[in-house]
Amino acid sequence: MKPFAFVFPGQGSQSVGMLDAWGAHPIVLETLKEASDALGEDVAKLIHEGPKEALALTTNTQPVMLVAAVAAYRVWMSETGVPPQVVAGHSLGEYSALVAAGALTLAQAAPLVRLRARAMQEAVPVGVGAMAAILGMDATKVIAGCAEATGAMAGSDSEVVEAVNFNDAGQTVIAGSKAAVDKACEILKAAGAKRALLLPVSAPFHSSLMKPAAEKLKARLEEIEIATPQIALVNNIDVAVEMDADRIRDALYRQAFGPVRWVECVQAIKARGLTTVVECGPGKVLAGMVKRIDAEMTGAALFDPATLEEVKGLLA
Repeated sequence: MKPFAFVFPGQGSQSVGMLDAWGAHPIVLETLKEASDALGEDVAKLIHEGPKEALALTTNTQPVMLVAAVAAYRVWMSETGVPPQVVAGHSLGEYSALVAAGALTLAQAAPLVRLRARAMQEAVPVGVGAMAAILGMDATKVIAGCAEATGAMAGSDSEVVEAVNFNDAGQTVIAGSKAAVDKACEILKAAGAKRALLLPVSAPFHSSLMKPAAEKLKARLEEIEIATPQIALVNNIDVAVEMDADRIRDALYRQAFGPVRWVECVQAIKARGLTTVVECGPGKVLAGMVKRIDAEMTGAALFDPATLEEVKGLLA
């Protein structure tokens, strides 16, 4: 096979029945059981039946996206035996990447992301924080607009808005307090942004308002044994490949309240000589971003038996 990278999606691509296409695939069933045992609940039932509202709760979304991505990866490995040269994950997806790289087991990762999700939700009450996607504007202008909005809200430390996801050249996500995000959207649209779309999320992920959640995560990470990754993993807080367990823990801690530098992650993958990037897990969001970040690169998705065969053909 030609060399390739695997990337793993974060929140937003979940859907009821997202593993149904695999049918009774033994590896998928085994993965669901492993996660269910680790979490003390029936993850397969939650994914298969939903409802959609339950799946959209952050405390459920993060574990189910992890499980779905790991299941797809394990099927790939069982059928091909060919690992990617590099892995990376968008936000939460970094935990899926760590499992794929052998640094964490699924039994370790599932409760860890559940704790991460719960801590994030508790850090900022529902409705107090917000996130918005800014389309058609250079990231440097988005950063400047966020600074202007935060300045306009001066007088309260809790009124803050920051650029938190650098997804591609024309899409930057901002997050912070609801009032400050609204103000930033107003400023950025006036400055020429094509669109400013509020996102249907329950917390301002990756903003400095997530620091209390990160502290809870840090305490749990110190209790978990992290193995040396067997595959190079480009993290999204530093765009760095770390092999030391303490440095991996620190990156996961800072990632909770720091920006996702996805454009740079994809560029770092290309710098390693890889131009084919496969999104492993539900959805095609990251595969699309790859092409928008660099037209010379190929993005593909692997989330069911049909796409598994497509990726095999692409890499043959």
